[in-house]
Amino acid sequence: MAAGGAWAQSAVDAMAERNAPTYLQGDRISGHTELDTVIEGNAQLRKGDTTIEADRLEYYQPSDVARASGNVRVSRAGNEYSGPLLEIKVETFEGFFQQPEYHFKQGDAHGDASRADFLDESHTVIHDATYTTCRRLPGPSWMPDWILRAGTISLDNDEEVGVANDAYLDFKGVPIVPVPPISFPLSEKRKSGLLPLTIDPLNSLNGMTVAQPYYWNIAPNRDATITPTMMTARGVDLGLEFRYLEPSYNGVLHADYMAADQLRQADRWGLSWTQSNVLKTDVPEIGNIGLAFNINRVSDDNYWQDFTGTNPVLTERLLPGDVQATWSHDGASASVHVLKWQTLQAVDSPIIPPYDRLPQLTARYEQNHVNGFDWSVEGDFTQFEADASLTGQPNAQRGYALAQISRPWLAPQGFITPKLQLHTASYQFDALLADGSQSADSTVPTFSLDSGLMFERNTTLWGRNFLQTLEPRAFYVYTPYRNQSMLPNYDTGQADFNFASIYTENAYVGNDKISDNNLLTLGLSSRFLDSDTGAQYARFGIAQRIRFEQQKVTIDNVTPPAQTGISDLLLGAALNLNERWALDSTAQYNPLTDQSVRSTVSARYNPSDYRVISAAYRFQRDVSEQLDVSWQWPINDLWGDRGQDLGSGNGQGPGRYYALGRMNYSMDQSAMVDTILGVEYDAGCWLGRVVFARTQTSPSTAIQRVMFQIEFVGFSRLGIDPLATLKQSISRYQNLRDTGSTGTDRNSN
Repeated sequence: MAAGGAWAQSAVDAMAERNAPTYLQGDRISGHTELDTVIEGNAQLRKGDTTIEADRLEYYQPSDVARASGNVRVSRAGNEYSGPLLEIKVETFEGFFQQPEYHFKQGDAHGDASRADFLDESHTVIHDATYTTCRRLPGPSWMPDWILRAGTISLDNDEEVGVANDAYLDFKGVPIVPVPPISFPLSEKRKSGLLPLTIDPLNSLNGMTVAQPYYWNIAPNRDATITPTMMTARGVDLGLEFRYLEPSYNGVLHADYMAADQLRQADRWGLSWTQSNVLKTDVPEIGNIGLAFNINRVSDDNYWQDFTGTNPVLTERLLPGDVQATWSHDGASASVHVLKWQTLQAVDSPIIPPYDRLPQLTARYEQNHVNGFDWSVEGDFTQFEADASLTGQPNAQRGYALAQISRPWLAPQGFITPKLQLHTASYQFDALLADGSQSADSTVPTFSLDSGLMFERNTTLWGRNFLQTLEPRAFYVYTPYRNQSMLPNYDTGQADFNFASIYTENAYVGNDKISDNNLLTLGLSSRFLDSDTGAQYARFGIAQRIRFEQQKVTIDNVTPPAQTGISDLLLGAALNLNERWALDSTAQYNPLTDQSVRSTVSARYNPSDYRVISAAYRFQRDVSEQLDVSWQWPINDLWGDRGQDLGSGNGQGPGRYYALGRMNYSMDQSAMVDTILGVEYDAGCWLGRVVFARTQTSPSTAIQRVMFQIEFVGFSRLGIDPLATLKQSISRYQNLRDTGSTGTDRNSN
C-alpha cells in the first residue's frame, strides 16, 4: 500500500474506533439514563478493540470516564493489563492503572509496576516497572531468569518502541548491568537507538575492547550504524556503516578511523564502499547504463591483522579499488573499467601484486539466429601496470579482438554446433624485452565442433518412478600452433579441470595465451529425474580428452606441455536422495599412473531444523590434502530429548544445548587450518553462546578469539557477537532466534 493509502486507512480506522458504540454488561446494573452507570459482579465494558472487566465498574457517560475496581482486566489491541484499580477515559484512552501487571502481544513480554499512566491510545508511561520475555510459570515463588527494572518505561505503540530510564538488568537474581536510557523494540519494526553493548575482555591484539553501536533508521531505504569502540591497548576507533537502496542503485559504505594508535604510533583507517547501479533510460534507443564500484583501502600494511574484528573485507591482503561503467543496447555493449589494487605486504610472507588496469576499455556486438547463425565481435584495450621489480616483466598496453561465428542445429534428440574463432592480440611495452623488441602481436584461429545426443527412459528404483537420461557428448577442437613464447602474461591462468572447462576451446582463462589444440573430448552423463516434478535426484558423469598432437604453448614457458594421448579421466557424481541427504563428488584420475590426481567429496546430512552435519574431503596430489567438517546439532539428542518442532527461527524449546563447530584439518601438514568450537544454550527467554575461533594466517601465526554472548530475547545482547562467524563458517547454520528481518538483526536491543 502506498504511504498516502496507509495514512488514509489509519484515519478511517481511528474514526471507526471513536464512533463505535459502548457495550456494558454485568450481574447488576443501576444508574441514570445518559448520565452514569454502575455495574457490579462480572462487570464488562466493550468499545472497539478495548475491553474492561472488573468486579465493579462505574461509567460516567458525559465525560466518557470508566472507573473499575476489584480484579480489573483491560485488553486493548492484544495487550493486557490487570490490577486493583483503573480510571480511564474510554475513547481517548487517557487515565491511570494502579499496581498493574501487564502482558504485551508484541514480543510476548510482561511485567508489573506501581502505576501506569495512559497518555493516549498509543502512549503509556509505566512507573517502577519491570520487563521480561521469560514465560511465567505456576507458583508464587517464580522469578524470571532475567528482568529489566526501571524507574519508568515509556511505550510508544505508533513507533512500536519502548524507552527505559533509571534502569538496570537483573540476571538470575544478580544485578549485572546498569542500563543508560535505552530503547527496545515492541515489534520487528526497525528503529533508531542504541544497539547492544559488545565487550571483548580477552583480545590479545587490542586489549579489552568495548563497542557501543548506535543504529540510525534514516528512512525506509537508508540506515546507518555508528560504532565507537574503545580498545585499551590502542585507543578509540570510530566505525560507520551506511546502507542505501534506491530504485536504480544500492550500496554499502564501511569506514573506520582511529586517531593515534598507541601500539603503531600512527593514525589508522579503513574504507570499503560497494555500489551497483543499472539505469534504464526513458529513451529505448539509448539502452541501459550502469555504474558499479568496489573500493577498499586501508591506512597501512598491518591493518589486516590488527583489526580482525572490523569489516571482514579489509582483513584480506589484496584490496581492490574497482570502478566500472557499462552500456548495453540491442546486442551491443561497452564498458570502461578501472582497477587498482592495494597489496598489503608482510616481511615473512611477501606476495606478488596483480596488475592494475588503468584503464580497460571493452566493446562487444553479437547477433543470434541470423539465418541460423550466431556471431559476435569483441575488442578490448587495457593498460596494465604493476611494480616491474616484483612481477619480473614490463608494463604494457594490450589490445585484443575476438570474432566468432557458429551454426547450431538443435533438436529434442540432440545437437551439433560447429564454431569458428579468430583471436588477435597486440602489445606495446614500456621497456625492452629480452630480444630488444618493444612490441609483440599474435593471431590465433580456432575451429570447434560440439555435439551431443539425448536418450530418455522411464525406470523404477526403490519403488519410485524416475525418468533416466543418457547423454553422450563429443567435442572436437583444433587450434594450430602459433609461437607465443615471447608474449607476457598479465591476466592468463590455467583453467580448472572440471566438467565445464573440459568442453571449452582454450585450456587457459584470460587473453594473453591461446593454447594450441588438436583434441577430442568424449563424455557421458546420466541423470535421474522425478517423473512428476522434474527434480534431479542423481547425476553421474565421465569425460576424457584424446590429444592427437603434443601441446606446445605454455603459460610460463616452464610448465610441461600436455602430451599426446589420453588425458586424466574426469569422474563425477551427485546424489540428492531426499531433503536430508546430499552428496557431491568429483575425481580426476590418471590411468597411466593408476593414481588419483585430484578429488573432492562432500556430503551433507540435514534431517531437520538445527540439525546439520557437513563434511568435505579435498585432495590435490603434491599440493594439499584437507578434511573439512562443520556441524550444528542439539546435544540433548544424546539422552533422548528430541525437542519440539517450533519451526525455523524459534529453536526447539527451552532447556536445550546445541553443539557448533567447524574443523578444517590439513592432512599433508598435520595441522589445523581453521577451528571453531562452540556451544549454544536456549533457556527460552535468553540464549547463551560461547565460541572459540582460531584462524591460521601464516605458517607461523594464527588469530585466536573467544566470543561469549548472552542474548536476552526481545530485548538486548551482551558480549561478543559470534553470529557472523557462525553463519560464514558452518554450512546451513540457523540462528535460534531469527525472524529473517535485516532490521531486526540490526536493531535487536
